[in-house]
Parts: sequence; structure tokens; C-alpha cells
Amino acid sequence: MMPDPVLPVFRIWQICPLLFLVILFSGPEQCWCAEQKPNILLIVADDLGYSDLGCFGGEIKTPQLDSLARQGVRLTQFYNTGRCCPSRGTIMTGQYPHRIGLGHMTRNLNQRGYQGHLSDEAITVAQILKQGGYRTFLSGKWHLGTEDPTKSGFEEFYGTLVSAKTFWDVDHFSRLPASRSTHTYPKGEFYGTDALGDYAIDFLRKGRQNPEQPWFLYLAFNAPHFPLHAPQEEILKYADRYQVGWDKIREERLTRMKKMGIVPPETKLSPRSRYWDWGEAEARVNPAWNSLPTDRRGDLARRMAIFAAMVDRMDQNIGRVITSLKQNNELENTLIIFTSDNGACAEWDPFGFDIRSSRNNTLYWGDQLDKMGGPDTHHSVGSGWANASNTPWRLYKHYNHEGGIASPGIVHWPAQIKQQGAIVSTPAHIIDIVPTLLTAAQVAYPTQWNGVKTIPLPGQSLFIPINNSSQTERTLYFEHQGNRAIREGRWKLSALRGGPWELYDISVDRTELNNLTEKHPEVVKQLDQKWQTWAKANFVLPFPTDYRIDYLAPLKK
Repeated sequence: MMPDPVLPVFRIWQICPLLFLVILFSGPEQCWCAEQKPNILLIVADDLGYSDLGCFGGEIKTPQLDSLARQGVRLTQFYNTGRCCPSRGTIMTGQYPHRIGLGHMTRNLNQRGYQGHLSDEAITVAQILKQGGYRTFLSGKWHLGTEDPTKSGFEEFYGTLVSAKTFWDVDHFSRLPASRSTHTYPKGEFYGTDALGDYAIDFLRKGRQNPEQPWFLYLAFNAPHFPLHAPQEEILKYADRYQVGWDKIREERLTRMKKMGIVPPETKLSPRSRYWDWGEAEARVNPAWNSLPTDRRGDLARRMAIFAAMVDRMDQNIGRVITSLKQNNELENTLIIFTSDNGACAEWDPFGFDIRSSRNNTLYWGDQLDKMGGPDTHHSVGSGWANASNTPWRLYKHYNHEGGIASPGIVHWPAQIKQQGAIVSTPAHIIDIVPTLLTAAQVAYPTQWNGVKTIPLPGQSLFIPINNSSQTERTLYFEHQGNRAIREGRWKLSALRGGPWELYDISVDRTELNNLTEKHPEVVKQLDQKWQTWAKANFVLPFPTDYRIDYLAPLKK
């Protein structure tokens, strides 16, 4: 059994879902009609930082997501697991990642929590919804260590089974079942993000073949994950924007975030974050922008311009899907959830890498800048810009400080959510996505699957905080590559791999600047014990002695 405390109202949902729905939606502003099951659109970005979207303080043009935020709810304390495979496994199953064998990535480390693939006993939300009468489609990134999402509940799949290697090569993307027809793209006109939009719209057409049957579409983008690839016309929109550098962008974003109410007015900007280069144990600090040579600043500004172009183009394709919903009168009763699988990616230093993920960096200048982002290139954005994407938090993807595990969250469902433009700061987690979808679909989580008793879900429906329902204090847990954290009420313990716990009062110090371990040792001890209990029950411990990756330096003995 999972050690997490689960809300009594959520227990009611597991035991008697109809009674749960009566309790949850019996308020004067909520009317639940059993015959009107919603369609479900779950959108996940890849390596998107907390503040990249316009509606979360960013300067990138994201009018489609901004519109969903204005008409829906923004979740400002919405947590992920810190890495793509673990997060996407959790999003699909509602379980913590180690529980389903995805505690690390897709390499089998021969431990229960680190099998490198979705475990055989895992149940996906697609399987449950399909059994509950839904059509089920996936356009995007799978990356759960298995070769066929159609064996995990999806009728149709188009996308990449692994982490994206290119956005320009049509052969990198797969269509399953293999017998299905595919789009033909003229030479030079294929772009992966656009293709995901194309197939998402195709799948919606399939989903409408029986108007009485609702659909579930998982639109799982691999943007803006490296390699930095984008159409030239999109890049040029941002070619001059980032010449001001990451220090100025961080300041501008935080100012907007405070004005929007994304963060409290007293929030302090964290210092430039540390970074760990490929295979290095010792950390260095991101440099001041103005300390860099002119040619280096030009190269880095173009990298961030490409990143912004990728986010912009993703937003445009989300807009194409939204337009399809509007044209078919589906938007009102479609539950839409948007988030990112982790914070922005620092790999591996302030200058980023080229050609492949490694220590290799190429400095581009002059006319060479115009070639960046094209089919024959492979760049990352680097730790300096990742730090800016995660404004105002510390650190990045891989880590369990806020920069790694805080995601933007948007929930939109006009038929049931009336608090347009509301900002919800109650802590929530991607373990809550599956309970939310099942609650909306009026489908109970199975107590048995294939004759085997299932493990209760550790999460709760997002409708509880959205509807301001009373709830008991939650405890949320995190771990990746030995980086770890626990969040309970005002307190958060964070730690780097091999390092000691740091204690923060997250209610006044979410940027994790004032370590309170010496002032509150009793809190540290209590939360550490809870984390240890969770870690043992969920196959987090013992930590692997060898992650079999070159970029992670061995721990000092």
C-alpha cells in the first residue's frame, strides 16, 4: 500500500464514484449531467520552463495558451517529477514513477524501480478510459521504454517512441498501427510539431465518427526539447529579442509574474544558478551576461530565439486543435489540461552543446547564425537560458529544487469550471492528472486489473483545489538521480545527489534561498522519515550504484 494519506473524499470516489460525483458537483454553481461525458484533451510540452508562456510571465508569444488561461484556471504550484520519462509515466498512470519502473530513464538498471520501461502491471489512463467507453488517441512523444502505445490503451498513435533526435526528418516519427495511412509532405516542408498537429486533428475526426462516444486525445509535444529546430520565419520573430541577455529577461519576467499574481509580490529572484557540466562533480555558476564576449552573446541570443520559436509554433498548433474543437461545437464540454513534463533543460553548461548531447560546443557568428535551427544542425539552449526559463526558481530539469519540478498548469472546461482567469496556488502534482480525468469521465479506477489487485492512486482530483473544496494537508514526494525532495504544508526538504537536506519555508521562500535546517532540526527529522518510508515503499531505495550514463559524475566516497 502507498504510505501517502489520501483524502476521505477521494476514498469515497474509489469506493463509490457516483456518490463522489454527487458530493463534488452538487454545489449551486456545478451541475453534473451523467449523459454529457466530456471529451478530454491532455497537452504536455517537453522541457518548457515555468515562466516561458505569456500567461506565466514570459515574453514568448503564446496567444492560444494565454486564451485558455484567461478562460480557465492557472495552477501556480503544479509539480512534476523532474525528468521526461518519469513524468510521462506518471501522467499516463497516476503513480509515482518508480512504482511503475520508470525511476530513471529507458535503460534497465535491474532494479524494480528502475526497469527502464513501463512495468507490466502498470495501467494507463488510456486503458481505463477505453474500457469506460472513450475513443483514445496519442499524437506526440511516448518515451516510456515500450515499442507500441497501442498496446497500452491507445487506438491510434503518431509521433516518436523515444526522445526526439530531429524535428526535420519524417522518418524519425512513427504511425501505429503500421497499417494506417500517413500524410505525405513535400520535400523540405516536414516539421515535427506541425505533423503532431496534423495527426491530432485527424484523430479528432476519427473521434467524431460516433457523436455519442467521447474521446481522449493525448497531445504530447516534444517541443521545445533539444535539438533546437524551428522554421526560419519563426526564429526571425525573436532574432533580436534576446540580445538583452538572460539577466535582463529574468528581471523582466519576474516583474510580470508579480503583476499577474503568478508569484507573491515579495518574491525574490534567485541568484544565477549553479550548473554541472558533463561528467563533472564540481558545480560552477552561470556567468553574468555582460561578462561574455560579443560573439558568444550573439550565438546564445540565437539559441534562445530558436527555443522561443519552438514554443511559438507549438502554441500555433494547439490553436489549430482548439479551432477544430470550436468548429465542431466541442470546446464547451472538452476538459483541457496543459502542463510541462519538467523544468527547462540546462544540459550541460551556459553555452549549450552541439552535434549531440556531450561537452561539444560550436560557436556560431556572423552569417553562420542564419543556419542555426535548420535540418543540418543540433543545438541545446544551455544552463544560462534554462535558468531564465525557470524564473524565479533555482536549478533545472534533473533536480528537485523548484526549477526542476515546478510546471505551468492550465485547466480549461467551460461546462464545469466557472472561475475564468482564476489563479489556484494550492499545491498539486501530476499524480493528480489521472484522478482528474477519471472524475470528469465518471469512470472509476479499477480495484483489479487482469485479475490482479491494483495499487490505489496516490493523487487526488484537481477539481478539489479548483473548486475551493476543503482538503487536508498533502505530502508530495520527489526523487531523480539521487536528487530528492518532500513538500508538506509550508515546509519543503530539498537535496542534491549525495548532499544533505535543505529545509525551506516554502510559504515565504519558494525560491529556496534561506536554509532553515539548523533552526528546525525536528522538522527535518520528521520529513526525512516520511521521505524514507515513501522511498522504500515505492522502490526508490536502494539508489542504483551505477546509472550507466557518462554525464553523471561518480559520487565521492
